[in-house]
Amino acid sequence: MALAKKTKKGTKGAKSSGSAKVTKPQAAAKGKKDAKQAPAKTRQVKQLPSFLTDKHVMFIVAATLAVIAFAVVSAYWVNGKGIEMSKKFTVQTAKGPVVIEVYPNKMPITVGNFEKLVGSNFYDGLTFHRVEDWVIQGGDPQGDGTGGPGWTIPLEVKKDLKNVRGAVAMARSQEPDSAGSQFYILKRNAPPLDGQYAVFGKVVKGMDIVDQIEAGDRIESVR
Repeated sequence: MALAKKTKKGTKGAKSSGSAKVTKPQAAAKGKKDAKQAPAKTRQVKQLPSFLTDKHVMFIVAATLAVIAFAVVSAYWVNGKGIEMSKKFTVQTAKGPVVIEVYPNKMPITVGNFEKLVGSNFYDGLTFHRVEDWVIQGGDPQGDGTGGPGWTIPLEVKKDLKNVRGAVAMARSQEPDSAGSQFYILKRNAPPLDGQYAVFGKVVKGMDIVDQIEAGDRIESVR
């Protein structure tokens, strides 16, 4: 009987000396502790480089939009919707082609008149009626320097467009506003003509052809 009691007592002692039973308050406290130790899950936000600020970003965006807008506007003007900086024509002569570049933005009246004549094939078949050691001149339907298209245009000059070798300009009479269809190409510089005649272009290819032109040589076409 005594042994049985001791064993029973020992059994109770074994139960009490094992892992202690966790009470509800202790479980709650442990949960809070574990929560503190667990890393918080947060959304990762990419940070701007240290040298960039919101103002810098706004400036970059604004500058980019400005560049795009400028490119669009420039393309709009250059592609025929506005003022073109230059345009090229080929004067096909009996000796070969002469390519000239004209300036619509600087000489709108003169170039507009020239384009009108070219568009109607006015120059096709006419001749260079005047050929000297310093100039050739053509575009006269009469062939003697007295003819024109039936109208005249006002004199238009620009200080930066000089009468130099290769310059293309409108011929006229003594009256400043008397140019019509006749034009000349200089074979050498002629400074005294600056400010007196409408220089509206220059030869960009074919000056060797210009140097070969003889009086009476035909202008086959201008395109």
